[in-house]
Amino acid sequence: MPASREHVPDQRLVAASPPGSVTSDVRSRLGCPSCGSSHVAQVLGDNGGVSYVCTACGHSWS
Repeated sequence: MPASREHVPDQRLVAASPPGSVTSDVRSRLGCPSCGSSHVAQVLGDNGGVSYVCTACGHSWS
């Protein structure tokens, strides 16, 4: 199997999103309520829910 896309120019790389994942539209709208940064990570919360963490300032929220 080739190590990079350059070795297989005729094939398209397609990544499927897992069910329930955050789409790029939603991701682009997420912003830290503390500092306003768009650098936000989605993490598993304490009780199995979804939480978010700003990778710029460290603020977390649900």
